[in-house]
Amino acid sequence: QVQLVESGGGLVQPGGSLRLSCAASGSIFRIYTMGWYRQAPGKQRDRVATITTAGSTNYADSVQGRFTISTDNAKNWVFLQMRNLKPEDTAVYYCYCFDGRADYWGQGTQVTVSS
Repeated sequence: QVQLVESGGGLVQPGGSLRLSCAASGSIFRIYTMGWYRQAPGKQRDRVATITTAGSTNYADSVQGRFTISTDNAKNWVFLQMRNLKPEDTAVYYCYCFDGRADYWGQGTQVTVSS
């Protein structure tokens, strides 16, 4: 079992930046992939960015070049640095990980981009 807790969401103006953090605990030694998804009101949950234990990253086209995902070496934390935020980035952001057998999700943190 893995537990994930996000932090760092909030209200930011268009063009601003935010950094999301996710603390992982439990059986983290099994984790293969960590990442971030987001869900806007009335829409499905979509992948934002993922990172493997080997350090390979993958981004949604809509955030490529603006968002950066990273982890600490121990896989205790996964971060999402978001720059040049746009109103369409407004959503609940969920931390995610996969340990080879199951998906795990955090409770979500709200990001609102508005002037």
